[in-house]
Amino acid sequence: MKIIQRIIIFGLSTFLLANCQTKKEEVFIKTEGPEVVNFKVLPFELPDVKLLDGPFKHATELNKQYLLNYEPDRLMARFRDEADLEPKAEQYGGWEGETLAGHTLGHYLSACALMYQTSGEKVFLDRVNHIVAELDTCQQADKDGYMGAFPDGKKVFTEEIAKGEIRSQGFDLNGLWAPIYTMHKVMAGLRDAYHLCGNEKALVIESKFTNWLGTIVKDLNEEQIQNMLNCEHGGVNETLADLYADTGEKKYLDLANVFYHKSILDPLAEEKDILPGKHGNTQIPKLIGLARTYELTGNAKDKNAADFFWETVVKHHSYVTGGHGNHEYFGPADTLRNRLSDGTTETCNVYNMLKLSRHLFEWEASAEVADYYERALFNQILSSQHPRDGRVIYNMSLEMGGYKVYQDPEWFTCCIGTGMENHSKYAANIYYHNHEELYVSQFIASELNWAKKGVKVTQETTYPEGKDITLNFEVEKPVYFTLKIRQPYWLVTEDLKVMVNGEEFTATKTAGSFYAIKKTWKTGDKVEISMPFRLRLETMPDDSDRVAVMYGPLVLAGDLGEIEDPKAHDLDFVPVIMTEDRNPENWLKPVEGKPNTFVSTQVGNPRDVTFKPFYKTSGRRYSVYFDLFTQEKWAKYQADYQAELERKKKLEEMTFDFFQPGEMQPERDHNFQGDSTEVIEFDGRKARHANRSGWFSFDMTTMKGQPMALVIEYWGGFTGSKTFDILVDGQKIVTENISGKKDGSYIDVQYDIPDDLTVSKDKITIRFQPHEGHRAGPIFAARMIKR
Repeated sequence: MKIIQRIIIFGLSTFLLANCQTKKEEVFIKTEGPEVVNFKVLPFELPDVKLLDGPFKHATELNKQYLLNYEPDRLMARFRDEADLEPKAEQYGGWEGETLAGHTLGHYLSACALMYQTSGEKVFLDRVNHIVAELDTCQQADKDGYMGAFPDGKKVFTEEIAKGEIRSQGFDLNGLWAPIYTMHKVMAGLRDAYHLCGNEKALVIESKFTNWLGTIVKDLNEEQIQNMLNCEHGGVNETLADLYADTGEKKYLDLANVFYHKSILDPLAEEKDILPGKHGNTQIPKLIGLARTYELTGNAKDKNAADFFWETVVKHHSYVTGGHGNHEYFGPADTLRNRLSDGTTETCNVYNMLKLSRHLFEWEASAEVADYYERALFNQILSSQHPRDGRVIYNMSLEMGGYKVYQDPEWFTCCIGTGMENHSKYAANIYYHNHEELYVSQFIASELNWAKKGVKVTQETTYPEGKDITLNFEVEKPVYFTLKIRQPYWLVTEDLKVMVNGEEFTATKTAGSFYAIKKTWKTGDKVEISMPFRLRLETMPDDSDRVAVMYGPLVLAGDLGEIEDPKAHDLDFVPVIMTEDRNPENWLKPVEGKPNTFVSTQVGNPRDVTFKPFYKTSGRRYSVYFDLFTQEKWAKYQADYQAELERKKKLEEMTFDFFQPGEMQPERDHNFQGDSTEVIEFDGRKARHANRSGWFSFDMTTMKGQPMALVIEYWGGFTGSKTFDILVDGQKIVTENISGKKDGSYIDVQYDIPDDLTVSKDKITIRFQPHEGHRAGPIFAARMIKR
C-alpha cells in the first residue's frame, strides 16, 4: 500500500547544522516533496502514535461506532441519481436532502481514512475503497470528469457560471447552496483516501474532477471570479494546492491561485482586521489554503495573512474555550461580554483553526500555538462530543444558564461532518520532530514509535485528571537527541518538577515555552514531569468583572441543575459571585472524591455553585462565565435593574394592542399570515422570523385619530443577513437591519407610523419582508402604542 507522506531529509549540510547551532541552536528541516520552505518540525504519521486509556481514546472509540452506523450507499445516493444511475439505497435527509448534498460524503471519506490510520481496522479501509469505487462509477457515467450530488449542479456550472452569468452572495451561488464548498469536501476526502489509504484511483478521480472545474473558470475575468468567490467556497485552494503537490502539475497550483478571495485575503495580508461582521467558518479554510500555498511557493504574503489571521482570531475574537463567533459571525475585536448565547463557538470553526494551527506549529514550533491547541482541544472539541453516544454539537452554547444541544446524527449539518473527523485523529498532534529534536506538544496518554531513530516513547498519564506525566524510553541502541517538553502558559513555573532517571533535572523554566533535555537516550530511561494545576480567573476583554474559572488548561463550568428546571429563566437563576477577592483559590474548595471539581463557599448570590470541567459537563444547565460583584457594584446594578423595570412599566401603560408571535391563539387573534416562516425558541421565549424568500404579517388594532407607533422587541445579538422592510397596509415605513444591533440585550425599537395610515382606521396590517438573501426578524413581541 502506497502511503503518501512528507519524509525528513536527515543529511543536512554541515554549514546548515553549524549555522543552526550558533543561532540559538535552531534546527530546521526540509521535505523530499515539493515544499520549498524549511520547517521547524514535522508531525508523525497517525500509525506511529497509539492512544492509551484516557478521554481521547474514549472519544475515539465512541466515534468508531458512530461512523459505522452510517451507510455509505445512502451517502452516495444523490451522486448516483445525478449521474443517471439507480441509487443503491435511500438518500439521507437533513442538509443532505438539500442543495448542500454531498458535503457529508466528503467528510465521511476523510473520517474513515483517518480512523483507518488511527485504528488499523480494515472495516474503515473497506469503506474508503467502496466510496472511491462508487465515485469512479459516477464520474465514468458523466464522461467529462464531473461528479456531484446537488441537483442540476453540472448544468448550473456549465450553462451559467462558465459563461459569466454569476449570482453570488453569502451561501448562494446561482441558486445552489455553497456548491464549491461541497466540492472542496469531496476533493479533500479523495485526497485523504489517496494519502492515508494508498488508493491510487482516488487521485485519478480528483484530478479528472479538477480538470473539469478548470474548464468552468478558464474564461472568466477577474471581476467574475471575485464575484463567484463572494459565495462560501470552503478551502478549495488547499485541495488544489495539495493536488499540485501530489501530481507535480503546475496547472493545479495556478488554479489554487484563481480561488484567491481578494476582498478578504488582501487586507489580512496587510494586517488589517476586517473580520467583524464576517461569517467565521467561511473565512478560516481560505487561510488554511494560503498556509499550504506558502509551503509550496514560499510566498511571504500568504504566510503573513495566515499568521495575522491566527493571531487576530486567537487573541482578539476568541472566548475562554478557544472558540469564537456568535451565531456563526465575528463581532468587533475584543468585544465579547455581551456576545454570549446558545449560538456561540461553532465547532466547525475550531476544527479549522486547529488545522491552521498545525501548519503554524510546523513552521515555528511555537509553544503559544501548542497552548492554544490544548485549550481548544479540551474545551471545545472534546467538549463537543456526547460522552456516551458520540453525538456532536453544532454551536457550543456559552449562554449564561445554557446547556449543550447534541445533534441528530442524520441531519448532516457542517459540524456533523467535521465532527466525524475531529474524533478520528487525536493522535495526530501529540508529538513532532526534526532530525535532532523530539517535541512533546500535548499531554495525552499514548505510545510513539519513532522508527527513524529506533525509539519508542510511552507517555503514561491520566492527564488532565492527574497532573503527572511519565515518559518511558525504549531504544534499539543508544541515541542522542534533544527532548523538548512544553511548559504551558498556565503553569506556575515554581510548581514544575522534572525528574530524569530519578534525579531532579534543572533547566530554565519559562511558562509558554519548551524546555530541553539533551542526552543520549537508552532503554529504561524515564522522565517524570509534575505540573500541578492552579485555579485562576480569565476575564472578558471588555469587562474584567465577567469571569471564567480555569484550572490548569481546563475551563470549569458552574453546574446550575436540570435542563428542564422551571426557574431556568428567572433573573437570579445564574448566581453572581460576591467578593472583592479575585483569587478563586480562596473561595473555591475541592470536592472530595471528584477530580478537578470545586464548590464555591459563601460567595454565590443567591446560592453557591459546583464547578467541574466543561468537557465533562453534559445534560445539565451551566454557565462558563459569571459576573463578579463588590457590594458597591451590586447596589448600582440593582438600581439600573429597577430603572429598566420602570421603563417597561411605562411601555406597558402606553400599549394599545399587544401581539405575541409564536403562540397559537395570539396568532389567530391577530390574523397571522406568512410564507417560509417559522417559530424559534431562544432564551426560553418564542419568536417568529421569515426565511429567505419568505414573509409574515399580522393585524394590529389602532385608535382612530390618535398618532400611533409600532414597537418591536428584538434580541440585539443576532448576526448575519437580517435586513428587511416593515410595511403598513402595503406601504414601507422603514428598512431595518438588526444584525449586531445590541449584543447581549433585548431591545424595543419604536417605529412611528405616518398619521395618514392610521387616522381613519381601527386596524392595520404589519408585514415583514426580507431583502433578497436575508431573513426578517426574529421578533419577540409587537406593540401598538399611543405615540
